[in-house]
Amino acid sequence: MIRRRTVLAAPLLFALGATGCADDPTAADASEAWHDGRIFLATGNTTGVYYQLGGGYADIISRHLPGYEARAEPTGASGDNIPRVVSGDMEIGFSSADTAADASAGRGAFQNRPQPVQALARIYSDYIQVVVRADADIVTMDDLRGRNVSTGSPRSGTDVIATRLLTAAGLDPERGIHRERFSLPETVKRMRAGTLDAFFFSGGLPTPGIADLVSSDVGRYAFLPIASLVGALTKVYGPVYTSAVLAKDAYGTRRDVPTITVPNLLLVSPAMPEKLAYDLTRLLFAHQAELATVHPEGRNFARQTASNADPIPLHPGAARFYRGG
Repeated sequence: MIRRRTVLAAPLLFALGATGCADDPTAADASEAWHDGRIFLATGNTTGVYYQLGGGYADIISRHLPGYEARAEPTGASGDNIPRVVSGDMEIGFSSADTAADASAGRGAFQNRPQPVQALARIYSDYIQVVVRADADIVTMDDLRGRNVSTGSPRSGTDVIATRLLTAAGLDPERGIHRERFSLPETVKRMRAGTLDAFFFSGGLPTPGIADLVSSDVGRYAFLPIASLVGALTKVYGPVYTSAVLAKDAYGTRRDVPTITVPNLLLVSPAMPEKLAYDLTRLLFAHQAELATVHPEGRNFARQTASNADPIPLHPGAARFYRGG
């Protein structure tokens, strides 16, 4: 993986206003900028919440942290982001907590390759969304048997949880379904074409790509209830998963759908300077109202709970921020 060392322009995706001046005397000194003052944020698919919030956060960093310019990069999401942060190709990475836990412990897709990452914050939670064609006669997980199903981009958090859910439902993820691993934009394209029967996606609400799909042909798609599987998941993987309700107003559907959630984390390398990690964490909360204008999930985290990144350790700079230091 090759770092892009080109000159960055401040992101133009989100007009959050204001000027690029320091808003705190503890902000990083421009003469001591880490990685030449360039911060890349590893996000996810361009139609997902990671990418939207990443763009908003990058804009805040560029405007309020002297000596730094930031840019959000589309990626394969969690499983792709973590190695890129560890290698130094990216400075900040979004990840679901379950994938981060596997990476830190060196298990699953990271078997015998533990990834040394630390967290800036626990942010909003992803909702596991299983979308099916309404005319495909799929009302339970078992009805996915033999169907054409996308489980998300390879190595993504979606791919991880889809594998676990299928297994918990008694389906072989490789043989029980006709498995595809498409990005969300490609998945949406194939759902519209009718060549996929269903897909999994782990993301905030609403996920733009899913919202576009559902609103484009009202009544053609439905969400599968999966909350009954949370017990099987927690028995194996611990309390990282919780049951929740996908509210009907998220996508304008007829009814609420019982589902499962998993928290998201902002990850960095332990090599990041403490002062920079402190400032990045501070900016996240000092400008949270602006981040919430980018996507509603920007308001769905709080300083009181953000420090609970378990099982990933906090970066010392982030820990100092939460202590009020």
